[in-house]
Amino acid sequence: MTVNNSGVPRLRFAPSPTGYLHVGGARTALFNWLYARRHGGVFVLRIEDTDVERSQAEMVTGILDGLRWLGIDWDEGPEIGGPHAPYYQSQRLDRYRAAARQLLDSGQAFEDGGAIRFKVPPGKTSFADSVHGPIEFDNEHIESFVILRSDTHPTYHLSVVVDDIDMAITHVVRGDDHISNTPKQVLLYQAFGKTPPAFAHVPLIMGADKQRLSKRHGATSVMEYETLGYLPEAMVNFLALLGWGTGSNDELLTKDELIQRFDLDGISGGNAVFNTEKLDWFNHQYLLKLTDNELTSRLQAQRPGAWDLGKDAAWSARVLALLRPRCKRLTDYRDQLAPFFVDPASYDADGVKKHLSAPGMAAHLAALKDAYATVAPFDEASTEQALRALADARGLKAAALIHGTRLAMTGRMVSPGIFEMLVLLGRDRVLSRLDALATHLANDPTS
Repeated sequence: MTVNNSGVPRLRFAPSPTGYLHVGGARTALFNWLYARRHGGVFVLRIEDTDVERSQAEMVTGILDGLRWLGIDWDEGPEIGGPHAPYYQSQRLDRYRAAARQLLDSGQAFEDGGAIRFKVPPGKTSFADSVHGPIEFDNEHIESFVILRSDTHPTYHLSVVVDDIDMAITHVVRGDDHISNTPKQVLLYQAFGKTPPAFAHVPLIMGADKQRLSKRHGATSVMEYETLGYLPEAMVNFLALLGWGTGSNDELLTKDELIQRFDLDGISGGNAVFNTEKLDWFNHQYLLKLTDNELTSRLQAQRPGAWDLGKDAAWSARVLALLRPRCKRLTDYRDQLAPFFVDPASYDADGVKKHLSAPGMAAHLAALKDAYATVAPFDEASTEQALRALADARGLKAAALIHGTRLAMTGRMVSPGIFEMLVLLGRDRVLSRLDALATHLANDPTS
């Protein structure tokens, strides 16, 4: 593959700040970063902000935040600088104008209504693609394209080629949707007397409906996935395998393992499908790997001070052990931890109607409260035995009391094992919550 004189691969990620960092952009950045890191290269971050009307400073911040969350660091670019600064296209406009003038003076471009167009020569334009193999275009199907608009702003083709030349980029890894742009850019490289970089056009990411991933498929901004409770290491692992294969059945790979294995040869030519269920699986696996202290730290980072899991380490460990099999995201933990700290503010209406509408349920729950007041020891076996004995004595199905107890403890129809929960909540809170639901039913049996 083409390299610069130093032999060091130089790759770049060049997002446009017209939106936040989305999944497709993050995957592109990751592929470039992995290749650079594996081969001891340089990863450059460049901001393509020449679209003055649509580019926004807050979007730049969002892109940088998204890359940092994923752990993708850059060697040159915003907030770091480097030998090829500036790394914002809006600060390089004079360079593009000079390049357009160079092509104009050499007769390889011409003026047209105030704009400057590149003069496409006859013949064919070809390039080698690391994913798709040799690709060739007939130049007669390429129009004499604008490189500098009448307002003296460059078009994408001119700015990207000038930047890649100036920044000594050796490999361009980007989405399949850029294949049609590549012949124009190859022609510009040739016009400037430069060797084009090696190209690798990676498959686009599709939704489950095989349509290009968009907002209708759910969250597309990378930082939205943090809000939804995903771990960055799980997201990186998942994104790396969208369109790239390890050549083995291994799926759970650390970032260091991804770096060791990543190569452009493993990129598939077919489109990749973004499967949220698969992402949840990855996230669950990474959550299971966290120690209790690590998990607690992640939870507290999302909601500082919400749940005091550090107060009693042994109790917290038992609570987390009960929840781990059920929770695929940090948000699942936040939701399911609530009943361990806060009494139910209300009760699921459907659950009350389905399980507690029979006459006498308030009295049955009050009787269960009395039984639990004296049962000893207050452990899983004893609480379950007491509940089933009371159900038999009152001519009830045990399920009715179990559902009622679950509603009393959580306000919900679904929870972890209820008898495990009773023990973790402790006798006093169990009695209080049974009393609260019994009183609620006695006062308003229809609710």
